[in-house]
Amino acid sequence: MAINPPAHPYSKEPDIRLEDYLDDKLQSTTDFENLDSLLASVEVQRSQLQTQLDDATRELEDARRSAQDRQGGLAKSIQEFYQLQESIDVRLKIVAESTAPDEAIRRLERPMKQLHKVELAYQYISLLQDVENWRLEARSHLPQSPKAALQPYSKLKKLSVRLRELQKVADEAATHLVDYVERVTDDLWNEMKGTMSKELENILKKRNWPQGVDTNAEMDGEWLQCFEKLIDLQIPEILYSEGVVTLLPFEVMARPFVQWFRFQFMGNNATSNPQAFGTFCIPQFLSLIDKWEGFFRDNVGYVLASRFHETHVRDKSVYMDPACALITALLPVMREKVNAMVQHGLKNPQFLSSLMVQLMDLDDEIRSRFNYDGGDPDQGWAGLTSEVLDKHFDDWFKAEKDFALERYHAIMNSPDARNIDYDYSSSGKMKPTFGAVRVTDLLKSVTSQYERVRRFSHKLRFLIDIQLDILDDYHDRFKDSLDTYYTINSTLGRTLHGLTKEQSAALEGTGAFETLCKVLGSSDHIISTLKDWSNEEFFVSMWEQLQTRAKRTNGDGNIASGMSYESVKDRTSADIGSDGDGGILFDETIAAYAQRRRTAEEYLVTALIDSHQKAFRPYVTKVQWTTISDSTRVDPSQLSVTPELDEPLKILKRNLTFLAAALSTAVFRRIWREALEKLQDMLWANVLITQNFTTLGAAQFVRDLEAISSLIDRYIPDGSAALGTLQDGSRLLSLPLEAENGAITLQQASDRVFTDNTEAKKLLAELGLESLTPANARKILQRRVENSE
Repeated sequence: MAINPPAHPYSKEPDIRLEDYLDDKLQSTTDFENLDSLLASVEVQRSQLQTQLDDATRELEDARRSAQDRQGGLAKSIQEFYQLQESIDVRLKIVAESTAPDEAIRRLERPMKQLHKVELAYQYISLLQDVENWRLEARSHLPQSPKAALQPYSKLKKLSVRLRELQKVADEAATHLVDYVERVTDDLWNEMKGTMSKELENILKKRNWPQGVDTNAEMDGEWLQCFEKLIDLQIPEILYSEGVVTLLPFEVMARPFVQWFRFQFMGNNATSNPQAFGTFCIPQFLSLIDKWEGFFRDNVGYVLASRFHETHVRDKSVYMDPACALITALLPVMREKVNAMVQHGLKNPQFLSSLMVQLMDLDDEIRSRFNYDGGDPDQGWAGLTSEVLDKHFDDWFKAEKDFALERYHAIMNSPDARNIDYDYSSSGKMKPTFGAVRVTDLLKSVTSQYERVRRFSHKLRFLIDIQLDILDDYHDRFKDSLDTYYTINSTLGRTLHGLTKEQSAALEGTGAFETLCKVLGSSDHIISTLKDWSNEEFFVSMWEQLQTRAKRTNGDGNIASGMSYESVKDRTSADIGSDGDGGILFDETIAAYAQRRRTAEEYLVTALIDSHQKAFRPYVTKVQWTTISDSTRVDPSQLSVTPELDEPLKILKRNLTFLAAALSTAVFRRIWREALEKLQDMLWANVLITQNFTTLGAAQFVRDLEAISSLIDRYIPDGSAALGTLQDGSRLLSLPLEAENGAITLQQASDRVFTDNTEAKKLLAELGLESLTPANARKILQRRVENSE
């Protein structure tokens, strides 16, 4: 129902707008004539305004009614929601207390499983259909367009790889599907390679390859085009493969070479004999590569460069160098031959030993002559030797160790092993025994057997379990020899163990010296050799690798396979794992031999002293120094040597001659210096300050000392200086009773020496006898018979 607006009462206040309007319309009397039209216009405007007002009022009413309807609907919806919530709560309570849903789920399980199987079967069939479609598509492009064939093959390959990855996560599920896809992928790839290979084989057959092709010839266009197709086919395989891939065109072109190799070296002819492997098989194999090296590099080198120079394999010679690609194609048949030779070697250790050397030579030739890197530009080609050692190292190691120990025992049992090799070095150098020289030669040969082995653990086994074992055993022989010598020469040892005639005879004359010089010279030879080896590149590199591994283990665990940190440290060097720059591989061994050398040198000094004491005993005890002369002055040079000194001089000469030939100059001088000091002490104590001397007797003693000094100086320049104190004492002892030209007489010297120490020192200084003390001077002068009268 419409609501009429209330009529507005006229305002008692004048309306200014109305007044303005009337003033504007009624400005003159003539305007009243148009009053009717003015009223009509006003009426029209009023009607229009009234209409607008009625419309606005109606719209307002509609809006109010619509808002009321929406508010009522919202309230109704809220009420219905609460009712529904209550209904759901009730039904949930009923469901929770009821078993009906479980029964429904059980009834639905079987249909759901069947549905899942249907879906899985559909996906399975769809995947197999994709596999078949990709296979057919790839085959359709061959042999015309191998690049186009790679696209569907790549999809198939990616699917195969992805399925295998998913299978690992899914606990090896869908084994048949994964195996089938892989088999189809491999079969397709083999079929693709076979199709392309057959095309190249036909081309090669037309050209009578290789008999009908000169090594200096050029490949024609058809040949090169087919070659490029095969390379293009393999590019994805090469780029995504982790291992080395044999280039297909080289594999095809190498088949005649492989057939020839099998006929020559794997048949029943004489060249297939194992003994011909190193003398005929290896040289012919290398000659074959060398023959065709230039042909392949000249004809297809640019093809490989154009395909791979912008890829990540550009640094690998097996793909960039045609000669290396040919080697890769030929290595499988050589590997087969090597495996056959190894099986023969396992039954014949001596052949196995020579075989490994031949394999190392072959590997070195391939690396150096053709720059073959085996697909590893950083570390280089491991070689056929490494492949064999990965499987048969223990067999080879056992054979080498047995041979080394057998040769070592043969050396030790040889008749001249314990003889000194006087021709080994020049005069003034240490002379080892023949056995020591042969042992170091044996160890060098062992080094040559394993120095080209690439695996560190293998090299360390050779070093420790062969070389150091031999050195330890040889060291023990030295120790036993010294212990036996000590036992024989000690009173307690002779009492407990006795002394055989053979042992006694062996020590007669220079026998004791020879026994000790053998140990001394041989130990020194071993030490010098080990120090020289420690400066060689091979052993320096081993030491650095050992240090690196030791620091990595932090003193725990194994440094190499089966070798603990402590065991290696005990056998090599205590500096293993330290941060210093010191230490070498043979520290412990050198220290042990140095101890034997030091002991032998000490025993040698003692033996030399004992020899001198025995030789000089008659001279010390039987010589009379109180013979009276008619002259008050006696020239010692005019006297002959005391008869009792003849034998000691012979002994001295014999000892000097023997030791000069066996020892180095430095050791010779050091030993004799100690021995002569002991000889001086003996002559000083038992002759000079014990015996009584006349003028003639003192001159005779001076003459004897001159004879001894002259003999020593012939072998040791200035060696008699070790007897300097004794010589000074003899000079003081032999002062004349009467002097000429103002020389000091015996009486003058005696008076001054016994005055006081100051006067005695002045006298000794005037005589040039600084080595004597005043006390010694008094004792010496008291031995003159003339002073006692």
